[in-house]
Amino acid sequence: MFLSRRRARWRAKVRKAEWRGYGSVDGRLPVSEAARGLLRKAFPDHWSFLLGELVLYSFVALLLTGVYLTLFFEPSMAQTTYTGSYEPLRGTRMSEAYASTLDISFDVRGGLLVRQVHHWAALLFVASAAVHMLRVFLTGAFRRPREVNWVVGVTLFALAMLEGFSGYSLPDDLLSGTGLRIAHGIMLSIPVVGTYLAFFAFGGEYPGEEIIPRLYSLHILLVPGLLVGLITLHLILVVYHKHTQWAGPGRTGRNVVGQPMFPQFVTKSTGLFFLVTGVLVLVAGLFQINPVWAYGPYRADKVSFGSQPDWYIGFLEGSLRLVPAMETTLWGHTIAWSVLLPAVVLPAVLFLLLYLYPFFERWVTGDSREHHLCDRPRDRPVRTGLGAAGATFYAVLLFAGGDDVIAYAFNVSLNGLVVATRVALVVAPVLAFLLTKRICLALRDRDAERLAEGEPTGEVVQSVEGAFHPGHRPLPEQERYTLLARARELPRPMAADGDAGPVRRLRTRLNHWYYRDAYRQRLAREEREGLAREEREARELPPHASEEPAPYEPGASSRD
Repeated sequence: MFLSRRRARWRAKVRKAEWRGYGSVDGRLPVSEAARGLLRKAFPDHWSFLLGELVLYSFVALLLTGVYLTLFFEPSMAQTTYTGSYEPLRGTRMSEAYASTLDISFDVRGGLLVRQVHHWAALLFVASAAVHMLRVFLTGAFRRPREVNWVVGVTLFALAMLEGFSGYSLPDDLLSGTGLRIAHGIMLSIPVVGTYLAFFAFGGEYPGEEIIPRLYSLHILLVPGLLVGLITLHLILVVYHKHTQWAGPGRTGRNVVGQPMFPQFVTKSTGLFFLVTGVLVLVAGLFQINPVWAYGPYRADKVSFGSQPDWYIGFLEGSLRLVPAMETTLWGHTIAWSVLLPAVVLPAVLFLLLYLYPFFERWVTGDSREHHLCDRPRDRPVRTGLGAAGATFYAVLLFAGGDDVIAYAFNVSLNGLVVATRVALVVAPVLAFLLTKRICLALRDRDAERLAEGEPTGEVVQSVEGAFHPGHRPLPEQERYTLLARARELPRPMAADGDAGPVRRLRTRLNHWYYRDAYRQRLAREEREGLAREEREARELPPHASEEPAPYEPGASSRD
């Protein structure tokens, strides 16, 4: 009895202290308001919305493993003689950066596992960011009011690529050194300022003495700081604008239907974090990646055979291999177009298109409404076709980045492969656009047919007149509501104006190109629904019930 009373008094004191501390903090910071709003925030319950979580959790894994690796890595290009436990390289002259990488791999407990987790997490980080951006693009989640968040996301993707390249180059092995040699040539191709950029980055003539320390500062301080800040801003904007969601009963532009943050979403998200971490550790323990000891230390007079960058940089390698040699000499200065165009101009144009696309689509379509419901890719065939064309363009460049390895492995002509890839770079995106657009239109036709006639049952019904009709059953109410809600989102094309200026006429033509097929399908759907309705009514009425009534004859009975 005495102990229970004592425990009760202690609990009361602890509870009182908690409330006193909470009241003190809440009086100075908006804790209550933030907690109430954030803990009850609804998250849509669909797997596609977890792609952003993959980006976040792979970034967390990168931070944790990166902190561990910084304790042992030596970012110096000073030469030393290797005396570690890897016998094939013992006694070899190398940089301290490469020697410390070997020590992490063979002499630090758990070092090789952490190195490989870090590398696999970097690949997952960039890959999940790319897929997440593709999901946002195809579903139209970049539209008003989320244009700024799209710009933030594109910037995050660019910084992720820069972070990956800088970390990939730090070990100073023969493979990463080859990549730095290419980066040096790209810098030199920039007119006027290229030589100054290369001199500043490398600390003198190539290979210099400063590139590894400067990349190290970039890799562990500047870029991670920017990533943390932009990820925080990205999440704040997501909370402020609310999540987009798929159309369905009860889901409108004024609400979000899903699970609250606490406890459902927190539990699911925590499980996803441990799952991602576990998979990364499992993959790092089973599959070798970036074995720097097999490449050897970097030497400017050597290049490893079949050297390939990570996949997110591979498109630059491919573009460099496809552009033929072109040079122009002006006032004693040579402009190497074969390097400047594919390695500087092309990435700049690609990212500029990504930045501007939300504003371009809003200008073309004239749609300035707020959108909180996701589009199905099939409902926007032109946008989906453009996404497929861009992905195909990137895939062809990535394929071209390994053309030497492909030619060697399959014993085909390297020159013939280069010519074929050049043709594919122009033709394949166009074919991908046309094919994807046609598939989207076919899927929408199928949806319109199901809306008008219902779901086929596989049965055939014979009418009293002897005609055969396929059997259908009505669509479930939720699916029918969803399909009709998506159809109602389609705006009508702009009206043509012969007296308009050239910009207005261009905008009208682009608008008709964007919506022409969708508008035709809407008219076809409405006509099909009307015909199906008339057919159903004719089958439900008795024979001759739909005909005009017979004229009145005097003396005839009303029952006749």
